[in-house]
Amino acid sequence: MTLFFFKKAARLLKPVARSYERRLAELGPDARAVFWKSEDHQLVRFERLYDVIDPADEQAGGISVADFGCGYGALFDFLKDSPALRGGTYVGYDMSSKMVEAARARIRDPRARFLQKITVTEPADYVFACGTYNMHMGANIDEWADYVKESLRELWAMTDKTFAFNLLRADAVERYQGLFYVDGDEFLTFCKTELSPRTTMTNDTPLPDFTFIVRR
Repeated sequence: MTLFFFKKAARLLKPVARSYERRLAELGPDARAVFWKSEDHQLVRFERLYDVIDPADEQAGGISVADFGCGYGALFDFLKDSPALRGGTYVGYDMSSKMVEAARARIRDPRARFLQKITVTEPADYVFACGTYNMHMGANIDEWADYVKESLRELWAMTDKTFAFNLLRADAVERYQGLFYVDGDEFLTFCKTELSPRTTMTNDTPLPDFTFIVRR
């Protein structure tokens, strides 16, 4: 990540971090604090991400996971008893110091660490970004899209096996101000061209988003 991009990303993310921190202060470590409608919606999303793990890796266990935009650590809660993470490691990254503090206070598992960063800094077998890019808080849409694509490049560079992330669909039935909606084909082409030709996209109806799965 260049210094120029680091400064640009920090500027774009500052109001987003403030919004999450207000919700955390109001609601505590809860799915609604990271703008999920409910824990059930959050759980369905996590299940879709878990499905990208190779069955052989799941059976063997011991995988390494990077969770970009980890919030208060809910994905680790979901993964901690799974076969894939048996003997494995997890690093959660978040832009918000308050979220990182909440995750560290909740989770004392030796397999898990939480870092305040605006990108993934350590290679991992599986890199996930779950809802990380959805909220732009009034940023210029073209500038936000450029940030997202540069961030995806950074995360892919840290991915040893599979990178999975989701983005809101432009044709979602309900659309809200301040959220980032995309043309799936545009981002599929971007991933295939600039990350890996081994990219697939799923339309996760009734969830309002696409999941992109990028493999080595």
